[in-house]
Amino acid sequence: MYIPRILESKLNYLAGHFPVVMVCGARQVGKTTLLNRLRESHTQIQYLTLDYPRLRMLAREDPELFLQQYQPPLIIDEIQYAPELLPYIKIRVDQVCQNGLYYLTGSQMFHMMKNVSESLAGRVGILSMYSLSRAEIEGRESVPFLPGHFKPQTFDDTITGIFEKIYRGGMPRMIADRELMPEDYFGSYMQTYLERDIRDLVTIKEEGKFLKFLSCAAARTSQEVNLADMAKDVEIDRKTAESWLSVLVSSGLVHLLRPYSGNTIKRIIKRPKLYFMDTGLACYLSLWNNPRTLELSAMAGAMFETYVISEIIKSYANQGIDVRSRLCYYRDNNGQEIDLIILENGKLYPIEIKKSADPGKNALKNFGILSSLPEETGEGAILCMTPSLIPLDAKNMLVPVGCV
Repeated sequence: MYIPRILESKLNYLAGHFPVVMVCGARQVGKTTLLNRLRESHTQIQYLTLDYPRLRMLAREDPELFLQQYQPPLIIDEIQYAPELLPYIKIRVDQVCQNGLYYLTGSQMFHMMKNVSESLAGRVGILSMYSLSRAEIEGRESVPFLPGHFKPQTFDDTITGIFEKIYRGGMPRMIADRELMPEDYFGSYMQTYLERDIRDLVTIKEEGKFLKFLSCAAARTSQEVNLADMAKDVEIDRKTAESWLSVLVSSGLVHLLRPYSGNTIKRIIKRPKLYFMDTGLACYLSLWNNPRTLELSAMAGAMFETYVISEIIKSYANQGIDVRSRLCYYRDNNGQEIDLIILENGKLYPIEIKKSADPGKNALKNFGILSSLPEETGEGAILCMTPSLIPLDAKNMLVPVGCV
């Protein structure tokens, strides 16, 4: 069963404007399926995967011969296995001067993105792909989330229903096969991740500690990153913890939400916050095997926040927008915090995330912090379990989580 991806339109756009298009993201989020969907309307495009050892060997040992044998337009799946191809692709696209020649996918970006940036600068359109968003699962349109830009609508979400969504996550196979149990799917997923993506970066002797580090990170989703504590819990040094966290980020499993940066405000916390991009994987790694138990647990708020933040990030990524310079959070030494701030056209749009249905005006208490910042303040939103949009004052309102 194919679930249409919002990213399709941006893929087609980039193919018309760049000679190379790169789709990157975690394993099994649908990168290959997306590109094979493109082939249905562009039958001249060939498909190759470097999962095959012989093709991989040829690409590594004789990249020029590889590209002579397989002419564009060409999809090269799992390009991270043969970064030696990239300089030769650059030569080819410079000779041909045509768009839509090569389509690349990669699921282990730790070393490869540097190679792509250096070899194909100005020649490649890059898309980040994540697991299915709620809008894609429900088959509805989606735009980048921004407070003050909502269509009036009503949602019949229940907190139990939301936690069922959180528990299963958005991996395409988990959505297509509703009888597949998360522990079975994610157990297999983690084994594939270790064997194909991590084996060159983590020795077999360290695999147990790396898995423990993954679980440690999942248990800290929606919290500020404290590498010293994580290293202590896993019994590794801080430098190793920092390196492994970089692996999780570059593999697309985790997003680090940067803190608001303002040189004039000395009290601001400078550590990023960590969010898993698929809540189903976060639940599996933190050993939750029942959505109802999770809903009633002390970790419910953190998982709810992770779900909302990941959906907002997907709403931007699905339009081909890089969120790293647009999204941040605020926290200072006085404990004042705003869960999320969206920077758009010079304005700061504050967002609070609450698991209750009616948080009330008290949820706005920290929005006043923004008046001390140099940027203009836009509309604010309290994302919560309210069934419909409810104004709290002239600029802020309660917003259903379904609007994301």
